[in-house]
Amino acid sequence: MLAYQMANKEHLAPWEPIRDSDFYTAESCRRRCESAYQAFIDGTAVSFIALERKSNKMIAGCNFTNIVRGPLQACYLGYSVHQEFEGQGLMHEVAQAAIQYAFGELGLHRIMANHLPSNLRSQKLLGRLGFEREGYARAYLKIAGKWEDMVLNSLINSEG
Repeated sequence: MLAYQMANKEHLAPWEPIRDSDFYTAESCRRRCESAYQAFIDGTAVSFIALERKSNKMIAGCNFTNIVRGPLQACYLGYSVHQEFEGQGLMHEVAQAAIQYAFGELGLHRIMANHLPSNLRSQKLLGRLGFEREGYARAYLKIAGKWEDMVLNSLINSEG
């Protein structure tokens, strides 16, 4: 995970919150992995990573966070792909498998995914995955140190 984050530090910076230097340490990665595991045990999040077969290095990540049960049965989707593998359909493959898990194993009804208006790659990926645009939120998330607008999208489980 640390190698993935270091290799993609600049690549992912325009789409993520500002990260302090501690974020890029082995100890910080260990704490985040422990936190992700605990969130999985608690039923509030699920995180996936994709590994390259020949090198076993991390090449993509996909997660479902803020899982809400009760009448909502929903979560948020987040993802990133290694810059070396961008544009090859890998993120589509990973996200598609993860969505099947969220709708099947987790029994969720709704997955929400938001993106910056300028992030055309995410817009295209979400469209290919079947997400529909639902709205536009002004000053929604602090990305790269600035409050940014976001395009709001969702995917509904047609079988549940």
